[in-house]
Amino acid sequence: MTDVPKHHGVKPAAPGHAAAIRVALAAVVMAGLIGGQDAAADPVSTGATKPASGQGSIHKPASSLPESGDAGTRMRTHVSKFVPMQQMNPQSASVSGYFFETPASLACLYGLTTTTTGCIPGKVSTVASGGSKVIAIVDAYDHPWIASDLAKFSAQFGLPTANLQVVYATGRRPNIDQSGGWELEEALDVEVAHAMAPSAKIILVEAASSSLTDLLKAVDVASSLVATAGGGQVVMSWGSDEFSGEASYDTHFATKNVVYLAASGDSPGVSWPATSANVIAVGGTSVSRNPTTGVLISEAAWSDGGGGPSSYVGRPAYQSAVASLVGTTRATPDIAAVADPNTGVWVYNSFPYEGVVEGWMAIGGTSVAAPLTAAVINSSGTFRASSATQLATIYAAAGTSSFKSITRGICGPYAGYSPGTTWSPCVGLGSPNGRTGF
Repeated sequence: MTDVPKHHGVKPAAPGHAAAIRVALAAVVMAGLIGGQDAAADPVSTGATKPASGQGSIHKPASSLPESGDAGTRMRTHVSKFVPMQQMNPQSASVSGYFFETPASLACLYGLTTTTTGCIPGKVSTVASGGSKVIAIVDAYDHPWIASDLAKFSAQFGLPTANLQVVYATGRRPNIDQSGGWELEEALDVEVAHAMAPSAKIILVEAASSSLTDLLKAVDVASSLVATAGGGQVVMSWGSDEFSGEASYDTHFATKNVVYLAASGDSPGVSWPATSANVIAVGGTSVSRNPTTGVLISEAAWSDGGGGPSSYVGRPAYQSAVASLVGTTRATPDIAAVADPNTGVWVYNSFPYEGVVEGWMAIGGTSVAAPLTAAVINSSGTFRASSATQLATIYAAAGTSSFKSITRGICGPYAGYSPGTTWSPCVGLGSPNGRTGF
């Protein structure tokens, strides 16, 4: 049996035991751990006169916390949760009173629908269309109710029924993550990908554990499935600090007609596999909105977004166009999108998060930006032969209207980086401005 980190693993559940797991978890809820909140509640206010967003704290699950010696051995999620000072108890689809991002506001923000003034969550309702072939999501552990969670998310926001397939990388259903961090990651990844490319098939490939070995096995399975389907994207919303010998794993990101994307990390510095020359590194932004009206002010660099020069990978050819900015090594990110949990996105997740069933949550991290960007690329209809080919196209559009120039904010070690008009270690080339840059 695969070794599992002791704070994550439980005895493996056979496929026929999902109902037993559900009963056990339901007992947790019945024990009163959710404080009376309706786990099936929808994302809006129930009579509150003041928005709850903007007042709260950020919580990272155990799956997102680094451990000594885990670089190159254990991967961590790049996801975090907004915890409001006032309990959110949403009840309808309009998201009235909250300004966390919806599928419609994200589609508006990134030019996938006709731009509406302010792109206000709850006021804009037109969702993105398009997408084809496959987006494969690679995550660790099993989310037993991912299909029903995605269905609820889609119904809430007027998205078409998703074409979702769940694949176990080893052929056997993985353990669950007792902290719920990886299940939250899975819910986030599949829901955001479906929201931005609703006609694409989503394949969730579940690795046996968060070990590098198990996740790379799942990447290989995902690569084969995407290539067989005629092309598409593989999303890796996880990573670790860089490590010596990381480039030797680049062969896992080299299947023909597959484009690989990874989150750049949720702390100052760089994260692997985002630093791989065969991977599109996706960084993070903050979406600045008027606290009273929700009207979009601007997009800024997220202070906790990962980025900067690699310690082990030389500058790839596609970054030659910005050589004066990146130097002689591979630099990340290449592009960025919303990630700040303070300005996060709505996610529906029925799996207990640290023992509590919450249902609707406001979530952030570069784990939002990676599947979002993969879906925008997918919906552009330009399926490239490799990540390097895709990146060459992206960098050829550097400084053009294909990407939104982001000039506000700071990031990096000692808050030492700031965004620029062409490329920066905070946001790369900027955020998507429609589908033309791909």
